[in-house]
Amino acid sequence: MNRTMEVLIYLIPVALVLGGTGLVAFMWSLRSGQYDDMEGPKWRILDDGDLQENIASPEAAKRKAP
Repeated sequence: MNRTMEVLIYLIPVALVLGGTGLVAFMWSLRSGQYDDMEGPKWRILDDGDLQENIASPEAAKRKAP
């Protein structure tokens, strides 16, 4: 048996195990709800956190504005 074939005997099962692990991790992330809200994070990053202040006191928000 040549050296290349000996290496393949180890590499093929390793590749299958890694692929299966990736598939299981992806299926777990789907079932745990990781992809449920795709719109929220892009809006949350723009939120300054002053929304609650504006709702509580619109006059105060107008005074802060230049």
